[in-house]
Amino acid sequence: MSRIGKMSIAVPAGVNLTCEDNVVTVKGPKGELKRKIGGGVEVKVEDSRITLTTNSQEKEAGAYHGLYRALVAGMVKGVSEGFSKSLEVKGVGWKVAKQGNKLVMNVGFSHPVEFTEPEGIKLDVPSPTEITVSGIDKELVGQVAADIRSIRVPEPYHGYGIRYKDEHVEHKEGKTSGKGKK
Repeated sequence: MSRIGKMSIAVPAGVNLTCEDNVVTVKGPKGELKRKIGGGVEVKVEDSRITLTTNSQEKEAGAYHGLYRALVAGMVKGVSEGFSKSLEVKGVGWKVAKQGNKLVMNVGFSHPVEFTEPEGIKLDVPSPTEITVSGIDKELVGQVAADIRSIRVPEPYHGYGIRYKDEHVEHKEGKTSGKGKK
């Protein structure tokens, strides 16, 4: 049995959880999320606590047990609090602006790069070198942040690129002149 799967999930006030035909629906103040639960895992809702159980003793069942517990916990947190990731743009003359539902980035290419805001995600630009990705679906927020980062991955010599706010980029030593060598 999974150690993570054994832990119950506390449901905050204002969040409703229903489970019908192995489809978990979580509704809260920020929105609604649905996910199909499989792998022999059952969801039980009792007194504002959610417990996931599995009947099988197979190794895969234990893995699914922990996986689905983490996914349901993320759904509950998402509809009550939401998730966000911050990105920063580093480069000489590089900047970001929001125009309608598009993010327009000048990041060292000969043309500005446009990124359309997907449904369920909110993109904010607090300053010309910062991007904030927020939403209720943890998986979608992380994927959109990774897609934006992949437009210009940080390079190791100067550190130019789009990076996560707390990301540390290891710098490489540049070329040295050959003086002094024989």
